[in-house]
Amino acid sequence: MQRRTFVSAAAALNVAAALSFLLPLTCSAQVIPGETIDRTKIDKIKAITSPGVQAAVDNGMELNIVAYQKIATSAIYEQATEQYSGQVTLDDRNSLVNWVAAKPFPTLDPTDPKVATKIMWNFARNPYFTDDFNVHLPDADTGAFFLDHEGKRKYQVERHFIADWSRRLRLQGRLRHEPMPVMTENPDKVFEKAGFYPLIEPFDLKGVGTVSFRYLDPTRQDDTWLYTPAIRRVRRLSSAQRSDALFGQDIDIDSFGGYAGQIQWFDWKLIGAKGMLGSVHGENLPPKICPNDGGATFCENWEMRPDVWIIEGTPKIPGYAYSKRVLFLDSEIYLVLYSDLYDHNDELWKTILLNIRTSKKPNPKLNFEYDEVRNFVYAFTVLDLQLGHGTRAAIPGMGFPDEPGWYLDRGFDAPEAVQQSWFQVSSLISAGR
Repeated sequence: MQRRTFVSAAAALNVAAALSFLLPLTCSAQVIPGETIDRTKIDKIKAITSPGVQAAVDNGMELNIVAYQKIATSAIYEQATEQYSGQVTLDDRNSLVNWVAAKPFPTLDPTDPKVATKIMWNFARNPYFTDDFNVHLPDADTGAFFLDHEGKRKYQVERHFIADWSRRLRLQGRLRHEPMPVMTENPDKVFEKAGFYPLIEPFDLKGVGTVSFRYLDPTRQDDTWLYTPAIRRVRRLSSAQRSDALFGQDIDIDSFGGYAGQIQWFDWKLIGAKGMLGSVHGENLPPKICPNDGGATFCENWEMRPDVWIIEGTPKIPGYAYSKRVLFLDSEIYLVLYSDLYDHNDELWKTILLNIRTSKKPNPKLNFEYDEVRNFVYAFTVLDLQLGHGTRAAIPGMGFPDEPGWYLDRGFDAPEAVQQSWFQVSSLISAGR
């Protein structure tokens, strides 16, 4: 009974906020830098956030409004876009043809029937990283959020997770380290390899991890292998299972970063584009836990982003958990700001909220920095609005304040680098023992 209060509120927001997507941005919807948006001011953000964001605010999350700051794209990425984009097209399967590196479609026509798919390909080939991606010691808490008997909002942590590494290695479109732009040593014929292992906590899942391959062949679905040391078993996940939440958490493999699935296995539709709120200039590390929802989310900086694409994706895969994903994609940095996931009754089910830092330093306390400004997703939250259950994650983890956390495009010679062999199932098994 405790959870129904919030779930019904989320359901009420679902209809009203969904209709507000297409409302013009009026003076009544303006937010002011220095203002704090809480549940008493939800009306001010109905036209400039998603139903999921509004549900989180209704549950106690607060938005600290700051002034908009433009984010420049790296010169290397822009130069490669100018050099290669003119030759890129889509085939009848909506796969990229003649793509070499950087943004495939710098010029977009809203009347183009394939504009949403092109936007998604720009997202999938954004400048976030081009060569390698290594995240060290992320952590997550998962648990129930509810109203207690005194009417106070609570978040009851059930489990704490720590992972050693999350890594990705791209074999095409490389811009910063040799071999460029293509890695010729590619016997598996993949575009990208990924791994998330081993888990350090909780104890009963110690050593668990995954390895994934995304292939060059657009007709071939991703391969994802899950290793569970307790039963000494490697299991290959189907494409539909990539949408299933694992280990009692609320996020699925396809939801990392807002969306991590294959572009070709969804039908994409452009709902609209307008100014909306987003969290892209975070200052707190570790992120600030919200007190008024019991700690279910993070209370960080939000600003008006001038052009946000609203993209609806419908899966083609039978048995996929969600009927659709609605992504809110910043057109300046091509990162997802937040994403709402719907069940097969078209009811809002989950929301994913991303908090992004834009800086040369992934951790402002350390001397470790990049030559140019980069984007770092330093926190994210997934809320199951129907079950009243949530997962909040920090990168680096809350318990690792002296860890940079983010190692992007560092090359094979960096101290934290690994070779292709790290992405083999045999390495996954070895690390889990």
